[in-house]
Amino acid sequence: MQAAELYNKLRSVQNGTVLCQYSMENCEKLADLINQINELKKEKKVAILAHSYVAPEITFGVADYSGDSYQLSKNAMETNAQTIIFAAVEFMGETAKILNPDKRVLIPGTNTGCSLADSITGEQVKKLKEQYKDHTFVCYINTTADVKAACDVCVTSSNVTKIVSNIPNDKIVFLPDKLMGENLKNELEKMGVKKELVLHTGTCYVHEQYDPDLVEYFRIQNKGLRVVCHPECHPGVAMLSDYVGSTGQMLDYIRSLPEESPILLLTECGLNARLQSELPNRRFIGSCNLCKYMKSNSLENILQTLKEPGKAKEVKLNTTVLTAAKRCIENMFIYNER
Repeated sequence: MQAAELYNKLRSVQNGTVLCQYSMENCEKLADLINQINELKKEKKVAILAHSYVAPEITFGVADYSGDSYQLSKNAMETNAQTIIFAAVEFMGETAKILNPDKRVLIPGTNTGCSLADSITGEQVKKLKEQYKDHTFVCYINTTADVKAACDVCVTSSNVTKIVSNIPNDKIVFLPDKLMGENLKNELEKMGVKKELVLHTGTCYVHEQYDPDLVEYFRIQNKGLRVVCHPECHPGVAMLSDYVGSTGQMLDYIRSLPEESPILLLTECGLNARLQSELPNRRFIGSCNLCKYMKSNSLENILQTLKEPGKAKEVKLNTTVLTAAKRCIENMFIYNER
């Protein structure tokens, strides 16, 4: 990749953070790292997966696949590569490992946690099951493998409403995202679906920072504004938004909008950067929130992982957890098809 090519892809990114300053000089340094990575991954037959929230030089420079966590885990099944470098956070790497138990999954980031996934453990789920014995336990895909292993059904942000609606039990424990759970309650009520939902207290620290006052302020200042948010946001924000959806759904919705529509995208900065690059003629307003966990992935630590895979963080799951977690995910397919 030439520096000029990278610069043309990234020069429209204006997220206002140190991580997103793409001068030609900076792109020259990045292009050198990108070329080293691409040469080495080809030589070692490694596939690189990158979540949309990581820095755009990873997404556009070295990723073989990019998208949300669930889509990337399915992409991992498509590749012939037996080693996968997953530029994201650890629970996403675990999901890829659950669906690809025979492949090696490496996480290059230096801070691989997640405020949402780390808000509950498998042991805590087991204790809740003793308290709510008649309930079906539904977990968001943004959970660790041991939590999935302790739950009955897994959901994504794009299919949560459909799957919970299709579960025959009217008593549901939904975890760990409290705000998504509240949005789920509202959607079910609109549909006339009666469910008793018990919610956990977890939140994504990135999405919970957005508030309704911010949305109202930007609407006043920008005629014809389209507000797009993730269901991990506060219900007050969701109610004031034109569209609420998963990462992939938000991408599709924004691409379908008239070019003259200003857009306020309420999610992590990486998705804003991706769209600013892909749609340079669109007007994206406001600031975005940055995830310290996702942004711990860099070209430098991806290159280091390629050079010394034995020193990288490798996802390892015992057979019992892997089997139970896979069953939880497979149940998602069953309820999604009803």
